[in-house]
Amino acid sequence: MRIVVDCRYVRVGRHDGISRFSAGVVTALAERHEVTMLVSDRRQLDKLPDQPHLLVGSPTSVLEPFVARQVNRLRPDVVWSPMQTMGSAGRRYPLVLTLHDLIYYTNRTPPPEFALPIQLLWRLYHLAWWPQRVLLDRADAVVTVSRTTRDEMRRHRLTRRPVTVVYNAADPVGAVEPRTAPERRDLVYMGSFMPYKNVTALARALPLLDGYRLHLMSRVSEAERASLTALAPAGSLVFHDGASDDEYREALLGATAVVTASRAEGFGIPLVEGMALGTPAVVSDIPIFREIGGDAALYFDPSSPASIAAAVRRLEGEWEARSAASIEQAARFSWRDSADVLLRLLADVAAVGRHARRTAGR
Repeated sequence: MRIVVDCRYVRVGRHDGISRFSAGVVTALAERHEVTMLVSDRRQLDKLPDQPHLLVGSPTSVLEPFVARQVNRLRPDVVWSPMQTMGSAGRRYPLVLTLHDLIYYTNRTPPPEFALPIQLLWRLYHLAWWPQRVLLDRADAVVTVSRTTRDEMRRHRLTRRPVTVVYNAADPVGAVEPRTAPERRDLVYMGSFMPYKNVTALARALPLLDGYRLHLMSRVSEAERASLTALAPAGSLVFHDGASDDEYREALLGATAVVTASRAEGFGIPLVEGMALGTPAVVSDIPIFREIGGDAALYFDPSSPASIAAAVRRLEGEWEARSAASIEQAARFSWRDSADVLLRLLADVAAVGRHARRTAGR
């Protein structure tokens, strides 16, 4: 079976969510079956396994709708893309696409790093469901990263194709010694400052959490920094403004909890990253976090600073048990397991494609 994987969403430099998902799944998949990787920049290979590759156009190129003409030359049995936007005009192979979440249908502010024309198209695209249906129904099968997103896709009838959950995950951390108590009264938030992330709710809870500090690990604008600082007690916010992996790990290992007040997510990698190190999660009570955090996490109303503070305070009396349960819960999500699920799906789709070609040739 000749598998081709679209790796053009792997970032040069630091991973974002889709980049980490792409690299994590492809690396584990390559341990099970040879793959040919599509890249648009050879520097992407630094984060990918040692497998054959083909250099093709960028996924943001105006020629993206016709990328299948290049991929056809590889004569693949099946192609998987970690996004739903891969071009498919003229394809001669079975195709599996991925939809990560439906966040931007209810939270339409586009990522700020996008150019203004792309931001405009982004907003227009998410004004209706039918463009997403058109994209997904081009595929032979669809992947998503959680049961929560799969159920939302079904509720909105986004595709006629079968939908398979290939879980997101965190990079392996190795064996972790049991932890009996946190080293510091620190809370760790890893993520962007997009409006739906609701970081202001965490800042507003700090006046009710005397002695706690909130570590904000990601890059932050000066305007956002000033806004958050005005809401929290002096010295209670620690801005890392883009932490290294080692700095992030060190913060988690000393923290009381990993926290997020997000109103919507497709998965929740920071929860898994924290829990895998024995740092409990204290998070919004939304379906995706219930799916990821299970019984190990503590939940709060993201609209209520008092609810956030109460959840953190409750953790103080349950920390050791929650830490142990967190490690066990995080182990449910691994790139190896995700690659196993994906490989079975790709084999099934490829088999259907071979049967269709044989039937057409009679």
